[in-house]
Amino acid sequence: MTFQAYIETIKEKTGLGPKDFVRLAAAKGFGPTTKAGEIVAWLAADFGLGRGHAMAIVNILKAAAEGGRTPDTERIDKLFSGARANWRGAVDKLIAAAGLWGEVGLAPTDTYLSLTKAGKKFAILAPTAKHLDIGIKRKGADATARFVEAGKWNAMVTHRVQVTNPAEIDKDVLAWIRAAYEAA
Repeated sequence: MTFQAYIETIKEKTGLGPKDFVRLAAAKGFGPTTKAGEIVAWLAADFGLGRGHAMAIVNILKAAAEGGRTPDTERIDKLFSGARANWRGAVDKLIAAAGLWGEVGLAPTDTYLSLTKAGKKFAILAPTAKHLDIGIKRKGADATARFVEAGKWNAMVTHRVQVTNPAEIDKDVLAWIRAAYEAA
């Protein structure tokens, strides 16, 4: 079986392509030093992939770690650089948590990062030097003291929460984002 045939079979079985596995592996915290056996075990447990198919994914992950950077990766890195870099770790954890609910797409702009489900935006993350604005799309949900109406801040979402400390991205914030994910 050719490498491309492995990839096509994996796509048919899981509905996921190479970029999806790179994103999911990153969300799980897998990096360049992660052992192949650990990745193979994850792919078998979560996706039912056999060793040959899993090793094809291991090769994709290795290539990505060795410089397979995408324009989106560059844009995300730029968004979370300089004075906004203090938000990168918290955002990566938030994205990893969201990845446990299902597939989450990332669509960066120069000013914020959109989180999407099947191409539909359900949240945005906009870092500044002093705070992180989190926009959440929850039509029909009442605003609260913490989750205010987005108003003119961003018309693509319905609510906004502003955090000044990564610890403020708590179970309540994740619950609101999850409700938006499930509704998308």
